[in-house]
Amino acid sequence: MKKEVKDTIIVQLGEMLKQYPHFYLVDVTGLNAEQTSDLRRKCFKSEIKMVVVKNKLLHKAMEAAEIDYSELYGALKGNTALMFTQVANSPAKLLKDYLKAGVPALKAAYAEEGFFVGADKLDELVAIKSKNELIADVVAMLQSPMQSVLGQLESGASTIHGVLETLAKKGE
Repeated sequence: MKKEVKDTIIVQLGEMLKQYPHFYLVDVTGLNAEQTSDLRRKCFKSEIKMVVVKNKLLHKAMEAAEIDYSELYGALKGNTALMFTQVANSPAKLLKDYLKAGVPALKAAYAEEGFFVGADKLDELVAIKSKNELIADVVAMLQSPMQSVLGQLESGASTIHGVLETLAKKGE
């Protein structure tokens, strides 16, 4: 590969590292063409951009980035596919489906401004909540006290209504 082509790839990888806040390094060794196509389709449906890269070029792109990715350098061995995403846990959920087969296997990840190195970190990555999930949790927590107050008011209103009915019947 010519130096100009390598430089272009390094620049493109650097732009992708800036564009996506989360990415996973995955070992795809052992996948045949059909399995790789299936994985790419699933990535596309989950809005994950999957790119197979040369470790040396990715290493150079990481060195040139504003963020210090040095903790991930040890994972740059063997075949490496990058999974870029806007939602931190979506690649982890996808990889969890493949866990029984063992391929593809998680090497490392950069998610929520943290480093996760090793396949054993997959459960931690699955447990990370997305922005929308966190907003839903906050809304549910805010609604709970309001629903309790409304329930108490309704119960009080029915009690008062019952007392008034009883008084009205006694008055007759």
